[in-house]
Amino acid sequence: MERTEWTQEDYFLSTDKSKIDIEAVHHFLSRSYWAENIPLELVQKSIDNSLCFAVYHQQRLVGFARVISDLTTFAYLADVFIIPEERGKGLAKWLMSVIMEDPRLRGLRRFTLATRDAHGLYSQFGFTPFDKPDRWMQKYDPGVYKRYARKNPSDD
Repeated sequence: MERTEWTQEDYFLSTDKSKIDIEAVHHFLSRSYWAENIPLELVQKSIDNSLCFAVYHQQRLVGFARVISDLTTFAYLADVFIIPEERGKGLAKWLMSVIMEDPRLRGLRRFTLATRDAHGLYSQFGFTPFDKPDRWMQKYDPGVYKRYARKNPSDD
C-alpha cells in the first residue's frame, strides 16, 4: 500500500486530496507572482488533475505543492509554497524530499519546474538550469485568469 502521510514534530504532510483546504491554497496562490488572481474554481481543477502534497501544522494547511505528470517520462513541479510565518523551519526541504522520494515519480526522464527565487532549494534535489534552453518553447497567456473570471462570475 502506498504511503500517504508523514510526520515531523507538530507537522504532518499528506497526499490525501480530501484534506486539502482549497481556500487556503487559493488564498496563497491568488496573491503569488506566478498565479496572481487565479480563480478558486481553477485552483480546484488543478488540484483534481495533479499529484498533491500538503503540509499541515496540526490541522492548518501551511504548505503545498503539486506535480503534473504522466507518471512515466515527464513531470512538472508547480505551486510550491510554505506560508511566510512557517518558513525557516525546514518544511520546504521536507516537502521536496517527500516529492522526490514518491515512487510514482521515480525513473522519470525529465522533471521540470520554474522559479524566480528558490534555485538554492531546488538545486539540492538535482534540479539545474536547462542545458539547451533554446529548445524549450512556451505558449503564455497572462490574461487568462481575468478573462475566465469575467466569463464565470463568482457567487461572492
